[in-house]
Amino acid sequence: MYLAQTDLRLDTIWIDYVFVVFYFVLVLGIGVLARRSISSSLDFLLSGRSLPAWVTGLAFISANLGALELIGMMANGAQYGIPTVHYYWIGAVPAMVFLGVVMMPFYYGSKARSVPEFLRMRFNKTTQRVNAVTFALASVLIAGINLFALGLILEALLGWSLALAIPVAALVVLSYTFLGGLSAAIYNEVLQFFVILALLIPLTVAGLARVGGWDGLVAQVSALPPGPEQVSSWPGTTLTEIADPFLSVLGIVFGLGFVLSFGYWTTNFAEVQRALSARSMSAARRTPIIAAYPKALIPLVVVIPGMIAGVLVPQLTTLKQGGETDVTYNNTLSLLMNEVLPNGILGVALAGLLAAFMAGMAANVSSLNTVFTYDLWQDWIRSGGPTSTTCGSGGR
Repeated sequence: MYLAQTDLRLDTIWIDYVFVVFYFVLVLGIGVLARRSISSSLDFLLSGRSLPAWVTGLAFISANLGALELIGMMANGAQYGIPTVHYYWIGAVPAMVFLGVVMMPFYYGSKARSVPEFLRMRFNKTTQRVNAVTFALASVLIAGINLFALGLILEALLGWSLALAIPVAALVVLSYTFLGGLSAAIYNEVLQFFVILALLIPLTVAGLARVGGWDGLVAQVSALPPGPEQVSSWPGTTLTEIADPFLSVLGIVFGLGFVLSFGYWTTNFAEVQRALSARSMSAARRTPIIAAYPKALIPLVVVIPGMIAGVLVPQLTTLKQGGETDVTYNNTLSLLMNEVLPNGILGVALAGLLAAFMAGMAANVSSLNTVFTYDLWQDWIRSGGPTSTTCGSGGR
């Protein structure tokens, strides 16, 4: 994936590392402070259902704004252009609003501590256990992918070995998650949201300045394959690879906008957990709705930088034209950082990249803690195995 190590290596100086070290100290400090408010399992795993809506709303979006999304969506921006916004405006925002308006009254009103537990209340123990096991496996795999991807990026950007990068990142995330529980994860996710923006906004502004603003970007993108359709969101045939425009629109609206998005946003406990930690029914319902506002604006600082990289970075321009190069579209973020950001800002950008990885991983770890504790250990393993009909009640 990362073959062009010399092309990706950042020209960092000591001040850049100061920002990164300061960020690590700050997130660990939040974990220590959050520990003071923990007096029960409900405090540790669901923040005692005491957090305000603006905190849970920002944590909701930050938990989804992991580095895999930054890398993937910026790569899509470089490859496909504006049609990538469908992943946000069609594939996320409507389902997030539906979650807040329709689903959260059921989740929060049931007093369920997790989505699998809600499924037990609604259906039966078998449904709960199947959902809990599959979610736990998915969480472990996603966390592993996050860590491996982070290791590859730090190896490429800074020259750190995988044997160093992966344990350091994992230790920091696990430390503040296990120190302060969900509260530490959520408050860190609020911080990480702004740190991620501190990476993306300068990257976008500096990139637009280099290509002559929006008009210059549109002209340059349109001149490269696959042509002017990169600056038009519909019918999105290059994105769907469906030649018929009507079928392409149909696939985006119903495939992405209904089947995939509603299935993800309304059942993924890593997201729903943030709303369940809110202090009231009203706050829980507002959590995904508040998150929908930044989610609608995120394409401005994710998709547009990808498009900028596609015309500004020579290797990606060669790739779009079908030429031979030793980078892939997945290198877009790294290449653009190296192209437009000066020292000092590079340190903030590195902290933002680390924040993105850590936000996604912390969401997986904290939700896995809850599902394993309540749905696997307490309600199944400790209560006597698959044949038991008793249900643990600790923490309720």
